[in-house]
Amino acid sequence: IHPNAQWKQNGLTVAGGNGQGNGINQLSYPCGLYVDDDQTVYVADQYNHRIVEWKSGATSGQVVAGGN
Repeated sequence: IHPNAQWKQNGLTVAGGNGQGNGINQLSYPCGLYVDDDQTVYVADQYNHRIVEWKSGATSGQVVAGGN
């Protein structure tokens, strides 16, 4: 995340939010986060052994590495 990034006062769920699990719209112990210049969010989903990519405006993620 860029050091000069500005945050909105009210948060917005952009990944997960559908309970714990292994569905493409679920996470299980997310432990890392990266946001690139295109505002794509990458989540390290530890218990599902995967990296999930959430493009800006997407309604579900895409597994880009690993999986169970």
